Amino acid sequence: MQDPFYTKQKHAKKSNMLAADAWLDSSLFEFGQSLGRGYTRFQDFMGIFRVRGIKRLFVELVSDGLTFGALGTILVLLLAFPAFDVTATGEFNKAEDYSVIFLDKFGNEIGRRGIRSDDSVALAEMPDYLVKATLATEDRRFYDHFGVDVVGTLRAIVSNTQGDSSTQGGSSITQQLAKNLFLSPERTIERKVTEAFLSVWLEWHYTKDQILKLYFDRAYMGGGNFGVTAAAEYYFGKKVSDINLAEAAMLAGLFKAPTKYAPHVDLAAARGRANVVLTNMVNAGFLTEGQVTAARRHPASPVNRTDDVDSPNYFLDYAFEQAKDIIRASRHTSNNFTVRTTIDTTLQKYAEDSINSVIRENGEQYKVGQAAMVVTDTKGAIRAMVGGTDYGKSQFNRAIVSTRQPGSAFKIFVYSQAFEQLGLTPSDTISDRPVCIGDWCPQNYGRNYKGRVTLLSAFAASINTVPVTLSIKTGRDPIAALSHRMGLQADYPVTRSLALGVASVSVLDMTSSYAVLADDGYKTPAYGITRITSLTGDVIFNKDINAPRERVLSEKTVANMNLMLRRVITNGTGRRAQVPGVPALGKSGTTSSYRDAWFCGFTGNYVAAVWFGNDNYQPTNRLTGGSLPAMAWQKFMAFAHTNVQIEPVFGVDFVPEQTIVADAETDENADEAAQRPPGLKPGAATKLIDLADRLKLAQQALETSPDQAMATSAIVPNTR
Repeated sequence: MQDPFYTKQKHAKKSNMLAADAWLDSSLFEFGQSLGRGYTRFQDFMGIFRVRGIKRLFVELVSDGLTFGALGTILVLLLAFPAFDVTATGEFNKAEDYSVIFLDKFGNEIGRRGIRSDDSVALAEMPDYLVKATLATEDRRFYDHFGVDVVGTLRAIVSNTQGDSSTQGGSSITQQLAKNLFLSPERTIERKVTEAFLSVWLEWHYTKDQILKLYFDRAYMGGGNFGVTAAAEYYFGKKVSDINLAEAAMLAGLFKAPTKYAPHVDLAAARGRANVVLTNMVNAGFLTEGQVTAARRHPASPVNRTDDVDSPNYFLDYAFEQAKDIIRASRHTSNNFTVRTTIDTTLQKYAEDSINSVIRENGEQYKVGQAAMVVTDTKGAIRAMVGGTDYGKSQFNRAIVSTRQPGSAFKIFVYSQAFEQLGLTPSDTISDRPVCIGDWCPQNYGRNYKGRVTLLSAFAASINTVPVTLSIKTGRDPIAALSHRMGLQADYPVTRSLALGVASVSVLDMTSSYAVLADDGYKTPAYGITRITSLTGDVIFNKDINAPRERVLSEKTVANMNLMLRRVITNGTGRRAQVPGVPALGKSGTTSSYRDAWFCGFTGNYVAAVWFGNDNYQPTNRLTGGSLPAMAWQKFMAFAHTNVQIEPVFGVDFVPEQTIVADAETDENADEAAQRPPGLKPGAATKLIDLADRLKLAQQALETSPDQAMATSAIVPNTR
């Protein structure tokens, strides 16, 4: 029988559990009912905003626009971080760190580079028409926009699509200033975005007048001048406050293209641009046509800057970059320096005349428009540098960029390596026959082969199969390594066609490479600066011309190579380069499709490399290195050796001879055509020359060493 108390407790516990369960069920039910009522009320509320038909389309577009706008804002903020980083330093770019006066080898001033800057004139003191001319041409809405002129940008886009870019550009004055103060000149989308943010930052931190004053002070105006104050003094010899309307228009035309419209470079272009500026002022409502008529009739006349135009500008650009590197390394606190250079203004004029006269007389016939030349003495001092036919039209220095292939002029590295590594001599014979590396089978010019030839004759006639065969024997990597030791600085891929000059080189580096052979085998890098001093007299740099130099080639190899380079001019592809009374040595080079033509060589006095071609890499009209480049080289050397002591060349016994004139137009067939007696079949003359070469070399060897004579004479019967 159960305990009554226990039974009572059991029933109470069960009752509590049922009550809890009922409470839970009712609570969940009430919560669900509440959610339902809330959702119903939400639906009723949202029903207020329900639209149909065209209104719904509008709402959807606005909604999507807000969504994409939010995403765009996030993206733009991410792109803005570079601008935040730039402004965090609180520092502006410097217009230019240094002002440099350049002297020639004799101590005469030849030009200047660097800053001509003056920010001492307040905006209020500048002529009102200079301000209006600038605003009318560069940014008519300057005082209305927030840093980025959206309207002006759209107008410029429409104008450019219609082929009219003469009125206004797309960048506001604030954007141009942002680029000058903070950014590099590169043109990228990222930079344009950063520029836009920086423009807004400038507008937040500076007044419009302050921004305009900074723009007038920091803009590059050509001729090494920064700011309108320095430009007014340089171009017109006046204070900026004294210039007239015509001069103000010419200055305002310089902002977008200072090099192109600089009056000391192209006065006609500068006046034409100034006339456009005057038209802009009328169109903007700043002046009437009557007010600008006098300025149109009497355009600005800049002061004479002929000396600046006649300066060796390509060389000065090169030397300025070299000087800045040296000055930065010295950590000198001064900003003004004098640089003594190696340039010889007389030789510079000879070089320019030689290049331009050949282009002027023959450029159209051969469809070639550009050329470059570098001249050094046999120790590497640069005496002349021509980076193009017209510095005023193009400041691109073709003499120092490693973007061209040298063709057969590269063969000096192949033969030098063969002499060094294999112990060969010019009298050794080799078979001129078809040769292949994998599926690449180079051919000679004219697609003919001469059988057994001496290395001397193969080099003089610029036979292609021979250096390829030699590169197989020596390996191509050693050839590339030697080329870099001799003077080539740019890296290039070592390919199967390396022996034929498939490598990127510069005219300057080719000159340095040939200088090794002119200087008895020692490394002879070209240099253009001998001394740098501050205006206070502190010596920043002094070239030690007697410093020890690395021997790159043995004397024997140098003598062998010089013998062969001499033969190129006397009996080979370079006869147009002969200089009467001067021991001239050299090698021609022509690339495939006739895109590049070279002649590189030296005398006992000077080393020079010449390149002809087109900037757009268009093929010429069968131009070879033995034609125009050799002619320009010869013209310079003939000028340069007038009334000077003729120095000997190591390894060459020079006897003045009468110049042989070749009538052939091509390098390779000129050799045989000029020497072949009437009635003699093609190819026979070359074999006779080979035989004569070996007999002569055997005779020379007999005078020095009977053993060598026996070895040399043993190879004579190989040719028939």
